[in-house]
Amino acid sequence: MKFLDQCKIYVRSGDGGGGAVSFRREKYIEYGGPDGGDGGRGGDVWIEAVDGLNTLIDYRYQQHFKAGTGIHGMGRNRHGAAGEDVVLKVPVGTQVLEEDKETLVADLDVVGKRVLLARGGNGGWGNDRFKGPVNQAPKHANPGLPGEERWLWMRLKLIADAGLVGLPNAGKSTFLAAVSAARPKIADYPFTTLVPNLGIVDLSSEERFVIADIPGLIEGASEGAGLGVRFLGHVERAGALIHLIDATQDDVVGAWRTVRGELEAYGEGLADRPELLALNKVDAIDDEERADKAAALKAASGVQPFLISGVSGEGVQDLLRTAFKAVKRHRAEEAAEAAGDTTTEPAGWSPV
Repeated sequence: MKFLDQCKIYVRSGDGGGGAVSFRREKYIEYGGPDGGDGGRGGDVWIEAVDGLNTLIDYRYQQHFKAGTGIHGMGRNRHGAAGEDVVLKVPVGTQVLEEDKETLVADLDVVGKRVLLARGGNGGWGNDRFKGPVNQAPKHANPGLPGEERWLWMRLKLIADAGLVGLPNAGKSTFLAAVSAARPKIADYPFTTLVPNLGIVDLSSEERFVIADIPGLIEGASEGAGLGVRFLGHVERAGALIHLIDATQDDVVGAWRTVRGELEAYGEGLADRPELLALNKVDAIDDEERADKAAALKAASGVQPFLISGVSGEGVQDLLRTAFKAVKRHRAEEAAEAAGDTTTEPAGWSPV
């Protein structure tokens, strides 16, 4: 399945059906009168987050979505049926933006969340609605109201608890394959990973979190170099970033500074996320080189890096448990923030 995390769509709700102008005429009935029914309401366009999807590829081949038109009213006070609604099903984490790609319309961050994108037009009244003591035989009815139409952008931000960042060939895909059941492409050349990959880390029955591997960053990525920074959106919601650095390269401090610079250039608070620094592939260097490179990284970053190997598994469990602690703190902060939103609503009026 191809991965698609951004697309543009056109939505249009249905027009309302027109009201009917009709008069009752039956044999042996002296007084008939108006009996025109109302038109049906136009269909709505909804968007809903569902479980089981992880890409927007369905909207690569169909971009136009139109809800059903309301049926016109008929005689004998028969009202028209409402138009059929359209429901767009998207993965959890999808954001809907206006055509300017900046104004947020909806953020579908939980399963089952449903948002109205375009409201259908109301149906028109039939002439039966306008009868009265003065005008007992109205000969007019209302037309249905038109629906709404708009162009929108959809952008998917994968829901991950932790994100893997680093230069190309830092061993991110190997690490993801070692700690989860994910099977990303692994090869000995840069930019093996072209799209984000998700994996579930299962430390115990109560210690689980989702980790995301995104394509590697290079210097100038914020200006479009390499694959750019477009995939960094998938780790914006992450509670921690695991920054992997290839221990076999000469300048590990320069590698760290390159990625940090691109995170700061991207913005969106990524540079402020808790960062777990890890020297990867340490099984390929000797103890003295390990100590020298770890000391250099600590001097530059101010934190002691983890020494790990995705191939041999050395140091991986310690890194994962530390990452889970950061993820757990982030979850608690989000829960407290959500609870705070509900308790800060203004109380109703009461006499003093």
